[in-house]
Amino acid sequence: MPAEILFYHLTRQPLDAVLPPLVEKSLGRGWKVVIQSGNPERIPALDALLWTYDDASFLPHAVESEAGPDEPVVIAAGATNPNAAAIRFLVERAPLPDDLATYERVVIMFDGHDDEAVAEARDHWKTVKGMGLAGTYWQQDDDGRWNKKA
Repeated sequence: MPAEILFYHLTRQPLDAVLPPLVEKSLGRGWKVVIQSGNPERIPALDALLWTYDDASFLPHAVESEAGPDEPVVIAAGATNPNAAAIRFLVERAPLPDDLATYERVVIMFDGHDDEAVAEARDHWKTVKGMGLAGTYWQQDDDGRWNKKA
């Protein structure tokens, strides 16, 4: 089955509020996760976020340089898949990986307040469609729930 490609348009909440719950849900499905940042300088901040986003919890993870094959979540700057993840989150304008279709799900998260990020997401949409993959577009409602849009 080809990868599901989900486009998450961040307009109501920032990445730091949205990413941890989505990673938790992925782990709850038994999936290993790779989070690829388009900004390598933000990897330490993402690393800290996954340790501290919830006072009662944390997400077990490692950064790419320290990750082994059994790591449930890996934060990466490159397009590697060191833990054989089933789901890949592309954040902070990370480029599409060449092996896009090998994942069960790819989530492209983009800042709706950044015109360049929105334009880049549109280009990614065209690329995904050109590959014959199905893309879906998601937006948050006023209550913070994600809704699939036409």
